[in-house]
Amino acid sequence: MDEERALYIVRAGEAGAIERVLRDYSDKHRATFKFESTDEDKRKKLCEGIFKVLVKDVPTTCQVSCLEVLRILSRDKKILVPVTTKENMQILLRLAKLNESDDSLEKVSEFPVIVESLKCLCNIVFNSQMAQQLSLELNLAAKLCNLLRKCKDRKFINDIKCFDLRLLFLLSLLHTDIRSQLRYELQGLPLLTQILESAFSIKWTDEYESAIDHNGPPLSPQETDCAIEALKALFNVTVDSWKVHKESDSHQFRVMAAVLRHCLLIVGPTEDKTEELHSNAVNLLSNVPVSCLDVLICPLTHEETAQEATTLDELPSEKTAAKETVLKNNTMVYNGMNMEAIHVLLNFMEKRIDKGSSYREGLTPVLSLLTECSRAHRNIRKFLKDQVLPPLRDVTNRPEVGSTVRNKLVRLMTHVDLGVKQIAAEFLFVLCKERVDSLLKYTGYGNAAGLLAARGLLAGGRGDNWYSEDEDTDTEEYKNAKPKEELLKPMGLKPDGTITPLEEALNQYSVIEETSSDTD
Repeated sequence: MDEERALYIVRAGEAGAIERVLRDYSDKHRATFKFESTDEDKRKKLCEGIFKVLVKDVPTTCQVSCLEVLRILSRDKKILVPVTTKENMQILLRLAKLNESDDSLEKVSEFPVIVESLKCLCNIVFNSQMAQQLSLELNLAAKLCNLLRKCKDRKFINDIKCFDLRLLFLLSLLHTDIRSQLRYELQGLPLLTQILESAFSIKWTDEYESAIDHNGPPLSPQETDCAIEALKALFNVTVDSWKVHKESDSHQFRVMAAVLRHCLLIVGPTEDKTEELHSNAVNLLSNVPVSCLDVLICPLTHEETAQEATTLDELPSEKTAAKETVLKNNTMVYNGMNMEAIHVLLNFMEKRIDKGSSYREGLTPVLSLLTECSRAHRNIRKFLKDQVLPPLRDVTNRPEVGSTVRNKLVRLMTHVDLGVKQIAAEFLFVLCKERVDSLLKYTGYGNAAGLLAARGLLAGGRGDNWYSEDEDTDTEEYKNAKPKEELLKPMGLKPDGTITPLEEALNQYSVIEETSSDTD
């Protein structure tokens, strides 16, 4: 009935009546995502009628009402086939200012029309394969980048940027060809990085260092949403970067990594939004060539160095680190390097462990990132080693028992998900410089057996990667307990059925075999 009344007015009414009936329809169905199949034909005709209104010279408010209803109807995939034509797509592109070559974002009254048109395009492209194909034919990605360039430094049009970025994300998700076009032809990497700089209001203090105001206000909801959409689009653009990285790209990747460092050190309007923001930053950092991740840490400034520092003796023992200090502004420092971003990543990882679910999607990206950072950058590895595997003092409890980060990671080494337990074990192994004796010291033989078996290191030794020979000192507690500990040994059955070390059992069977051969 709603569709019939709206269709009648849309076909025969004047602009004011059309606006009123469509506003009523929109208010009633704003939260509708499932539609009755019996009214499918009426909804198709209503969509067609709305497109006919949109080509007329009607007031802006009427255009907005038309687009709001079209956005609601475009949630239904079944009605999109007859209305998703090149002509109708071009109508939406025109209303979204995607066909304009001049600077046409001066009329504030047009902004709601632009935003609603972009929302409609997002739904239609997501739900219609025909629209996806037409997007390629109409070169929609290039038009979206052009619109972004017009509004990248203008904060009062965040909604336009947000839905432009969302549509760009969808296109690059659905079409691998568009990823390549964005990366190379459209210069999407610097463009989207600049969008992030604008959203975060970054002020550069050095080539790859930005000023951080720890007492500044959180990002606004609009700035946060814009940043999240830009991060998602950048992820698609750079998803294969580790394969095709060239030296000429190093500067651009380092700028992006520096922007992501800034992202990790700021907060959104809510705790959930902050986590979503940081989660997308982690995902994108995983695409950055590991050689460019050195900008996540930076030397202290003269002002920071001059501040009075206090040692971590005031913090809980499980958080202490021999060479780390905390400045008055809570800056995490290790060996003269600012480790704030790495500390945020570590805390993010621990929160994801504590959630206890969705480890593969939520935990493995940050664990993989910290593993690669540790393998490639000595200061990061040493800082994380001191945080995750501090000198052993509790030698009475099993390694997996307790609430420290080490205990939590050791428990993951025997997780039912193969990918989760592999990356958790790999992270700890790298922190131990891939030395078997060091890994066993912190995790125990049983927990480490899976990784060691996969690496062929059950008998001891170390991995293939080279690490600096910095000293790994033992605490007095560990030195006293070490002689009392018994490493697990492979065991076997002797011919008489008793258990003995595997090597001795094999020797006895060899003797029997030789004796039998002589008898023959």
